[in-house]
Amino acid sequence: MAGAKSSSDHTDLSASLYPEKELKFLLPVPQKSEIDPAKVEVALLERIKELNCMYGMAILAERYSDSIEDFLRNLINILPPSWQYPEITCARILFDGKTYKSRGFNSSKWRQSSRILMYNEPMGEVEVFYLEEMPPEDEGPFLKEERLLLDAIAEQIGKTAVRISAEQELRELNKQLTVERKALQEANAGLRAVMARIEEEKMNINKNIQANVEKILMPILHALSLELPKSQKKYAEILRTNLEEITSPFINQLSRRFYSLTPTEIKICKLIRNGMRTKEIARIQGVSVATINRHREHIRRKLDIINRDVNLTTYLQSNMWEEEGTIGRDLSPVAQAEL
Repeated sequence: MAGAKSSSDHTDLSASLYPEKELKFLLPVPQKSEIDPAKVEVALLERIKELNCMYGMAILAERYSDSIEDFLRNLINILPPSWQYPEITCARILFDGKTYKSRGFNSSKWRQSSRILMYNEPMGEVEVFYLEEMPPEDEGPFLKEERLLLDAIAEQIGKTAVRISAEQELRELNKQLTVERKALQEANAGLRAVMARIEEEKMNINKNIQANVEKILMPILHALSLELPKSQKKYAEILRTNLEEITSPFINQLSRRFYSLTPTEIKICKLIRNGMRTKEIARIQGVSVATINRHREHIRRKLDIINRDVNLTTYLQSNMWEEEGTIGRDLSPVAQAEL
């Protein structure tokens, strides 16, 4: 009764310490009820060999953590010494289309094997052979403990292969990300060079336009204004001012500083800046004086000078609108990005 109770207590303790999945791989340990010293000694020696096998397997998995081939090539030779008759034992591992054999390998009819799974898919098997016929045990000439050991080895090979595969994929992914990051940096450098070249071309274009205006158009306009009657000379002056604006773009700067201004209001700002009066602007625009006055009020409000004692013409002709526009509430997103 005492022996039965001890065996029951051992089973209950194992069940409490290990999940059911792991419990099937636990190797039997001789109980106190087994009083034959020879049997106990043999059983303990077998357990030591099996523990050495699992410990050696763990060391190899750590040493060859980046190569499943090297891991299996070294693992195969620690399997035969872990079986009951190591001198007549050989082993073979079939994995992912490759074969790994222990020293002096020969196949025979005395064989036991266990499948290797990766992601629940068969990837190969572990085989152990006896080269000579031996007395029958639990599974042919093999012990039931050797079946448990072989299944544990196959499972650990699968887990190790999964880990190595995942780590290799991670390294490849990191390598690919490094290459892509470098390519992106090179692309950004190339883009900056292109943008710098574009800005340089824009400056060259502006210089060419300015040169053409000063050398070609201005002399023609000056000669034309000499022939015009006095009542029309103001229009020639407006044309001259607009041509000068091409090389010093007031309109572009104003629209960027105060993006809420409409195209019509920007055009009126230009005419006001050129010194034209409300009636003259109304006649050029083909609208009433009252309409131009409303535009002037809207412009003053958007320029934030509606309640200030500031002349609109003087304000637009000076650089006050540029300085205040950089902190004004109508600052455009483009202008904000430049600050």
